[in-house]
Amino acid sequence: MDQIIIKNLRARGIIGMNDWEREKAQEIVISITAFTDTRQAGENDDIQTSVNYRTLAKKTLRHAETANRFTVEALAEDIARLCLEEPNVLAVRVRVEKPGAARFADSVGVEIERGRQD
Repeated sequence: MDQIIIKNLRARGIIGMNDWEREKAQEIVISITAFTDTRQAGENDDIQTSVNYRTLAKKTLRHAETANRFTVEALAEDIARLCLEEPNVLAVRVRVEKPGAARFADSVGVEIERGRQD
């Protein structure tokens, strides 16, 4: 299956369980792989027959910056659901990371895969 890739989209939002994490926005890094069939778009050069990565990125940023979720798992589920609302997305892989959340790690996070049947 073909893939539309958005790598390391940076948002600023409230995410976390601790009181101090709920006080101010922190960086959230999101990567999306939208599974689709790009053959028709490749043949007719029409984005309407594919997945518009700009639309996915804007929807994702808007949600991540306003959702105020406690867990990266919940935010990843939200984003997967948003992506699957797009008509040509058949399945999606979403990675949500919090840079600097754990000492000695670049980031911590979760990666999920969801399809239309989920």
